[in-house]
Amino acid sequence: MTQQPDQPVPPAPREIPAGWYPDPEGKPQSRYWDGDSWTDQLGPLLPPAPTPVQAAPSLAAAFVPVALDAEGQPVSDRSRLAAALLCFFVGVLGVHRFYVGKVGTGILQLVTFGGLGVWALVDLILILVGSFRDKQERLLVNW
Repeated sequence: MTQQPDQPVPPAPREIPAGWYPDPEGKPQSRYWDGDSWTDQLGPLLPPAPTPVQAAPSLAAAFVPVALDAEGQPVSDRSRLAAALLCFFVGVLGVHRFYVGKVGTGILQLVTFGGLGVWALVDLILILVGSFRDKQERLLVNW
């Protein structure tokens, strides 16, 4: 007796053939619908329908101003970018503190040259990481 070589198994279809649907009873198989009724023909479980791909958010969405912070508190109407630039270029004079309404500490920074630069450096880091607050204790969030 000669042995027959194993026949290759055809790959699963990439598209669902017409008339085949997931089993109406929820069983892990497919059934054939002939147009009038379900037939006795059973098939393998159909591949899942492809999930729709969500579009990446647009670049403009990144620049929409935020009204509330993570705790639900209102955020400052002052620009974080403006405060960062003021702090970087003239931080030892406390101009960024005047900008956010903190006049008293702005004067202290003006007199002490930004705490000899240390206070201005700390403020710059706080602004860049988003932890700096204005006079009303609102976070500077919006760039």
